Amino acid sequence: MDQKHSIQTILAGIVLALGLVGGCWILGNALVEFKAMDRYVTVKGLAEREVAADLAMWPISYSAGANTLTALDAELARSQAAIMLFLKEQGLGDAEVMTAAPRIQDNQSIMGNRQPAERYRAEAVLTVRSNDIVKVKKGMAAAGALISRGVLLIQNYEFRPTFTYTGLNSIKPDMIAEATRDARKAAKQFAEDSGSSVGTIRRATQGYFSVQDRDRYTPEIKRIRVVTTVDYLLQN
Repeated sequence: MDQKHSIQTILAGIVLALGLVGGCWILGNALVEFKAMDRYVTVKGLAEREVAADLAMWPISYSAGANTLTALDAELARSQAAIMLFLKEQGLGDAEVMTAAPRIQDNQSIMGNRQPAERYRAEAVLTVRSNDIVKVKKGMAAAGALISRGVLLIQNYEFRPTFTYTGLNSIKPDMIAEATRDARKAAKQFAEDSGSSVGTIRRATQGYFSVQDRDRYTPEIKRIRVVTTVDYLLQN
């Protein structure tokens, strides 16, 4: 009986020892794997492109004055007709045109006893919307000719020409791929310097796309850039 108990005790000890050895082996492998997963490099990748704007918004601000509201309305209509004819001459006759209610000021209520040259003064804005950037730029350069046609152009800082690129979504995938390749190139250089090789992506973060004018003189050319941050695993 004692001999049988001793054998069982020995077998139990062997099983326990094997279990401990196996557990240590598994734990050791897990630690090695964890350590390998902990070796990574964080790099940034950049992608940049210059594209031509494909939508122009051109506000044309003008003013008119008269002593009666009826005469003021007629003067505004005359100026608007002159602008529309000018746009047609510039090849923008088919462009979308938007108008807003004019701002009218009663000079008599402001100047009091002093008699103004014109009681009413109005400011109006006619906005041209077009995909033909070349014609819009040409028209903007020639707009001074409206003065000789009796249109009193004014500078309005509230309404300025804008140029927009509407095709951003179509180039996003290619730019993200380009930025990722740039990041991997940087990771590869780092890995070579440290005697390692680049593994798989551990984590990747995409930055936002920025769209800016190339410079103040060419707002119709847009510079688009995106930066991605990527963690690459390193392998021995």
